[in-house]
Amino acid sequence: MSLEIKVGPPQLAIHQGHAVLLTGTDGQIRKPSHKGLYFYDTRVISTWTVYANGVPWDLLNGGTTSSVNAAIYFANREFVTEAGPVAPHTIGLALKRHIGGGLHEDIDLINYGRAKVRFNLEIVVRSDFADIFEVKSGHLVRRGRITTKWSARRQCLTTTYRNKDFFRGVALTVRACDAQAVYANGRLTFDIELAHGACWHSCLTYDLSDGATSYPAPRECARGGSDTPVEGKSQAEWRREVLKLESSNDGFRRLFRQATDDFAALRLPVRGAHCTQIVPAAGLPWFVALFGRDSLIASLQTSFVHTDFARGTLDVLGVWQASKRDDYRDAEPGKIMHELRLGELARLKLVPHTPYYGAADATPLYLITLHTAWCCTGDPALLRRHLPTAERCLEWIDQYGDRDGDGFQEYATRSSEGLENQGWKDSGDALVYPDGTLVKGPKALCELQGYVYDAWLRMAQIYDALGDTGRAAAMRTKAAALFRRFNDAFWDEGAGFYAFALDGDKRKVMSVASNPGHCLWSGIVPPERAGRVVARLMQPDMWSGWGVRTLSASHPAYNPHSYQNGAVWPHDNGLIAQGFKRYGFADEAARIAHDVYTAGSFFALNQLPELYAGLHRDAANFPVQYPGANVPQAWAAGSVFSLLQAVLGLQPDAPNKMLYVDPVLPAWLSELTLRDLRVGNEVFDIHFWRNDETTQFDVLRGDPAWIARRAVNVTSDLLKGIPEGRSRR
Repeated sequence: MSLEIKVGPPQLAIHQGHAVLLTGTDGQIRKPSHKGLYFYDTRVISTWTVYANGVPWDLLNGGTTSSVNAAIYFANREFVTEAGPVAPHTIGLALKRHIGGGLHEDIDLINYGRAKVRFNLEIVVRSDFADIFEVKSGHLVRRGRITTKWSARRQCLTTTYRNKDFFRGVALTVRACDAQAVYANGRLTFDIELAHGACWHSCLTYDLSDGATSYPAPRECARGGSDTPVEGKSQAEWRREVLKLESSNDGFRRLFRQATDDFAALRLPVRGAHCTQIVPAAGLPWFVALFGRDSLIASLQTSFVHTDFARGTLDVLGVWQASKRDDYRDAEPGKIMHELRLGELARLKLVPHTPYYGAADATPLYLITLHTAWCCTGDPALLRRHLPTAERCLEWIDQYGDRDGDGFQEYATRSSEGLENQGWKDSGDALVYPDGTLVKGPKALCELQGYVYDAWLRMAQIYDALGDTGRAAAMRTKAAALFRRFNDAFWDEGAGFYAFALDGDKRKVMSVASNPGHCLWSGIVPPERAGRVVARLMQPDMWSGWGVRTLSASHPAYNPHSYQNGAVWPHDNGLIAQGFKRYGFADEAARIAHDVYTAGSFFALNQLPELYAGLHRDAANFPVQYPGANVPQAWAAGSVFSLLQAVLGLQPDAPNKMLYVDPVLPAWLSELTLRDLRVGNEVFDIHFWRNDETTQFDVLRGDPAWIARRAVNVTSDLLKGIPEGRSRR
């Protein structure tokens, strides 16, 4: 029998919408820590602990049964009562939680001892109303006033926080209880009396408020230790709508299923132009908010899984597109936002996240997402609706993205609170020279040039579809010029690799990093150089065995446990694998897919974390999670879909009623079936299987005339536009 190892953070997390509960593995929240019940970027519960006559309970086991449910089981330690000592592990305590709007807790006790017991069940509940930025930094500043009121008649504890026009509140109500509660000294206390075999139950509900709207907790109660409430109709509808996968590799099937469940859990309601839209939150627990880059990349990853994410993201980000220059927020006309926060610091403008615009890549990624959504849906109204936003993006790329007029995209913060680095590697130490010192800006990342190149070519196709051939030709001319300029300035023949970036003096930064893999994804690499880029990324200093590292292990700044200087990021690998496939390196793409899939199988619940350590894989180790990594995280979960797209070469072209495929199944994934694959108004079930060294496919549902085998587009295809000829299987 083989040993199964599961790794993951020592915590329990459940969440729904803008509410997140993060606890220890025992379901409790102890100070000081980052744990708590968070609501709209504010920690509304900062302490939650449970006692029997002042004595803690022993944890038996605890876990999350879904993204919105948790269950924790305890037994008592020995404690003393007026009638004498109570023997350990003779009283069972079950705590079950369900989050949805607010939080619902079921508390159940049972006496397994032979004698009647009487004791105080005590729950310590406190609220600090700390802003999420201050919780993360560990520097809490109390600015407003906390007020607590207890109503014995209503059995309700109301705690509110107010600072000027900022408000948060939580109302804790005791319901369906077998005894009255008393509140004193920061504790809810229940006088419990249990005969042998007797049970006791109570519900606690936590209704949340932002001052304008109340978010009531679920009222359903799981009496007597029955199952916790399930996700309900919304989750069932989600699973019916999204793409499904059946596979000969059960581990990959589980990873895919968990990824779709993670996205269901990360659905975030955000107000759009005319209605509330659902967008993917970036990640749990720190990034349950609207992001630009993260939401766009997640929308690209899920383009053939659930196209509504792209629709919602395009709408909402269009609403927040900058209309004027604001240096404190790094905003410029036409720029797509980076991060929107709704906590106290943002409300008081003590941080620039109202929203903050410090992302150099979100604006071209918006254009790429618009084109991808159109290819998946075939909806011309989508183009007309978002064309004004797209054209403002194009203007920003020309006027502000290129800061010095040299034809490249550069960035540098103008804000006193801004990010030093504004690509996806946005930590302060993410860009380093070969000697390990920090790169001086303004910085022109290699992948930024690729994103803009790709965006211009995609906009050319959009203008063609809208009948504006003049603008289409102009986009292709600009893309061709950038292609030549980039390959002259960023390529280093001696290294056989692209520069990580150009620094503020336009010198090449030749640190070997994963970023040029994104250049393959965007198609800005000429085919004759692609093989050298692929080979360099698969050298042992870059390839860990669990995926491609962010930075070479030979670099002086390499640290496998760092955030972006040596760790492995699943989404990074997903895009790199798609880049490999784009240039015909199917075996290498499948190798990355296998690395990341194998790593995913080691993590609890098969949930890929935001990142994990870049340690070298051998027969005796397993992936090591980065401390504080977000789980689930949208683009980490979405990497599974990127890897699948790389293996199958899926290329939706709904405007022309086509779905192109270029499947090359590896030996470890010899057979799979996609069900409910939506392209335009057509729904497909497609069976793929490996036959010796080739991959065959059969259309089980949907119009077979829509499906054709075609190699993934490379640069020359996009410069010419989509070919007219359609090869048949």
